[in-house]
Amino acid sequence: MSKQLKNQLKTMLMVIIGNMIYAVGIQIFLVPSNIVTAGATGLGLIVTNIIPVKLSYAILVINIVLLLLGLLFLGKEFAINSLVGSLSYPIELMIVERVLGNVVLTKDPLLCTIFLGLSVGISLGIIIHAGASSGGMDIPPIIVNRLFKIPVSVSMYAFDGLIVVGLIQFYDAESILYGIVLVLTYTIVLDKCLMMGSSRVEVKIVSQKTEEIKKAILENMDRGATLISARGGYNDEQFDMIYTVISNRELNKLEKLVKDIDEECFLTVSKATEVRGRGFTLDKQY
Repeated sequence: MSKQLKNQLKTMLMVIIGNMIYAVGIQIFLVPSNIVTAGATGLGLIVTNIIPVKLSYAILVINIVLLLLGLLFLGKEFAINSLVGSLSYPIELMIVERVLGNVVLTKDPLLCTIFLGLSVGISLGIIIHAGASSGGMDIPPIIVNRLFKIPVSVSMYAFDGLIVVGLIQFYDAESILYGIVLVLTYTIVLDKCLMMGSSRVEVKIVSQKTEEIKKAILENMDRGATLISARGGYNDEQFDMIYTVISNRELNKLEKLVKDIDEECFLTVSKATEVRGRGFTLDKQY
């Protein structure tokens, strides 16, 4: 099996897992609580309030129509890449409706909003982290961007806003407000999920004992260290500054190591939101 095929199968698996978490969250927390959401699910809620049909069937038809629009305006390659995301979610929701149709953990709207937000944020995090798309209402903003050059984020918010406006006539003000809280919740959770596992800290060290500190980092921390040529602003003196990237848990160990060598050193710590390369996303070489 080729590496490319393995990567494609892995991506498809992540999309299926992500959409299953999404479907379970929708069935257990959204359906019993009568709160609202945006996206294809929100559009499906509008349809189910007009036509007596299951939510999963409504979403399936909506996603197929949107997929065909993607094929028409964005081409065959885009449609193929969006196929799994567009179809797996409504199909998995059908399965969940049958298996968990009578399961009600709580009808409290606040609890349902919070836990649905967690479910949606985690599911989207898994899908986006895999480099895939959930399809559905992701497609219209891309089409608008292609035709009119309007930023995807702007049109996405516009479409979601229109869906919420469309839901106003079927739901009370409280449900709409919970829906807004839901969007804010899963947006925050999604951001955290995308940063999870990739966040590190970068440390810069200015010291008269650069060589000793560098050697200690290499030997005791098993981390790389880069020497950056610098010049003092006060005395115009040339020196080497040490730059290294470590995990959050290693910070205390590094600070203690450096202070044991030079108590008067100057040390700054900054958060690095993503780190890629040898020793992090690639194996170390010795």
